[in-house]
Amino acid sequence: MTFLHAAEIFGAGVVAGTINTVVGSGTLFTFPVLLALGYAPVVANVSNTVGLVPGSVSGAIGYRRELAGQFNRGLPLAIASGIGAVTGSVLLLTLPPSAFKAIVPGFIAVALVLIILQPRLSAAIRARRRAGAHRAGPAAIAAVYCSGIYGGYFGAAQGIMLLAILGLALDDDLQRINALKVVLAGLVNLIAGVIFVVVAHVAWLPALLIAVGSTLGGVIGARSGRRLPPAALRAVIVGVGIFAIVRLL
Repeated sequence: MTFLHAAEIFGAGVVAGTINTVVGSGTLFTFPVLLALGYAPVVANVSNTVGLVPGSVSGAIGYRRELAGQFNRGLPLAIASGIGAVTGSVLLLTLPPSAFKAIVPGFIAVALVLIILQPRLSAAIRARRRAGAHRAGPAAIAAVYCSGIYGGYFGAAQGIMLLAILGLALDDDLQRINALKVVLAGLVNLIAGVIFVVVAHVAWLPALLIAVGSTLGGVIGARSGRRLPPAALRAVIVGVGIFAIVRLL
């Protein structure tokens, strides 16, 4: 690996860690970079998942004030996310690589649609949020489980899915909901990452570069990521996502 390639991966890790903390979809930065550098899709996905775990930890630490008092309502959601992560990671490892290459472009396309529609989605969440709902019901827990499956298998825009689910289910400040999202998405990455380390092939140098970069990005996202221009950010993410689809196809 050349110094330039290492710098590209590290830079993508910083951006991904920042974006994952602010909203989600950081994988759409790191995954295409690994593909462009010649890594096989499944290896790129596995290494990316392992590398993004530290960024979720630093992001959660940055949001510790907003996380205060959320343990009881977060526990069933964390359990659902964890079981979903196991399900998704097992599917990734048991299905043939050709299935991943066939399925993931569709996942990325869905992620891009969610990113484009995010402003309208946020407005709908604010309008339809159930007043006084401080705990997630069975439907929301089931939806979080499904998002965990998605996150364990691939994970791009899992954070946006979680924001939509939690925003509709809980009557709370959006920053507190986002803090809970950071923890749940990070837990999915952690569980899937542990499974991948044990039974899958991880490209350790790229994973390490993403880990260091995403850790820095998580801190940046928790402190100042909210200042990023939303429209410009969505445009960059969509462009990177289209590149990933083209690369896979």
